[in-house]
Amino acid sequence: HVPTAWLSLSAYLGLGIAGFSVLVWKHPLAEVVLSALAPIGAAFAAVCLITGSIWGRPTWGTWWVWDGRLTSMLVLLFLYLGVIALMRAYDEPSQGARMGSVLALLGLVNLPIIKFSVEWWNTLHQPASITLSGSSIDSAMLWPLLTSAVGFALLMASAVLMRMRALIAERKVAARTARMAMAAA
Repeated sequence: HVPTAWLSLSAYLGLGIAGFSVLVWKHPLAEVVLSALAPIGAAFAAVCLITGSIWGRPTWGTWWVWDGRLTSMLVLLFLYLGVIALMRAYDEPSQGARMGSVLALLGLVNLPIIKFSVEWWNTLHQPASITLSGSSIDSAMLWPLLTSAVGFALLMASAVLMRMRALIAERKVAARTARMAMAAA
């Protein structure tokens, strides 16, 4: 649960950076990163919410509460889905990437809300157990948690890179097909 939460937040930050690059520099690779990162980040956010509910049932006695952290995490999932929908809503991929980038940048406001929600509001969710000043987690649990986080980070990175590779191949095929159609005409 915790590594998927960390990584879904990190992926959305990456989405915002890619969106900024699309809007400012109009870099085609940033569009590819945006297209590759959004569904994978959404999957990690969904896994976070599902495993959190499974964890919350025996801990809090309920599957879901409209708690600050849980609700803002659900908003993050909806932001991911919104970026994906906007990018696919346009026939021109560059225009879709620009619109998705705008939503990705606007959604960055949600990241500090997720992070500080347990401090700002009375909540069932526990506050951060790992901070810059140390950890309140016993080392018997800390090291497996960190190992799991590294493993999930490697999984996410490889999935994003494979998706980027596939998207670039699709663009090459589309460009080649368009060139062949123009040559035949």
